Amino acid sequence: MLIAGFPAGAWGTNCYLVAPAAGEECVIIDPGHEATEGVEETLKKHRLKPVAVVLTHGHLDHVASVVPVCGAHDVPAWIHPEDRYMMSDPEKALGRSIGLPLLGDLTIGEPDDVRELSDGSGLKLAGMEFTVAHAPGHTKGSVTFRLPESADIPPVFFSGDLLFAGSIGRTDLPGGDHAEILESLGRVCLPLDDSTVVLSGHGPQTTIGRERATNPFLREVAAGLGGGGTAAPRRGM
Repeated sequence: MLIAGFPAGAWGTNCYLVAPAAGEECVIIDPGHEATEGVEETLKKHRLKPVAVVLTHGHLDHVASVVPVCGAHDVPAWIHPEDRYMMSDPEKALGRSIGLPLLGDLTIGEPDDVRELSDGSGLKLAGMEFTVAHAPGHTKGSVTFRLPESADIPPVFFSGDLLFAGSIGRTDLPGGDHAEILESLGRVCLPLDDSTVVLSGHGPQTTIGRERATNPFLREVAAGLGGGGTAAPRRGM
């Protein structure tokens, strides 16, 4: 398995390219603000051919490069239906102006081919099967993607802005809900094996075991408290 990632743009959003091995087909996860150059460099470095873009949610910092990336390679983009509108109207998703002209030349809108994700589905792409879990809280259409353990890697969990190393996604933007994100943490994250590698939308990689032991929000959910943990700053747009 090959997983190559890099932080992109003003928010340092992690974009990942996932393939069975170098020289094969790949899936691109969350090509956000100013991610196009990094995507192309990573494709060339590992001799990869993209077959799809998949999105953990619709915030601009995760989708800003979807149109040019999909257009350059004639591939579809997959997103949950509740977040699809954000590709065409990012400011509505944020509830305020974020000064789009200050972010450079953005291509706002949908790529030619948009397909919708559903909870519990198995998304078969590039010879791999990603298990999709709807995980609202950060946005209404937030999802995660999970790859099973293989001969060379433990299970991998692309958590988007649901779970970070030491923290969770913010819930103060339109569609955010603190109670919902806690429910998603308990339903989606806690059942995973401790060895599962967590690749988040922002920040360093971690494991479920490490977060189960140290993340104040996940510990709170595991204890059944469901209150308002505030011991760690939250990331993401």
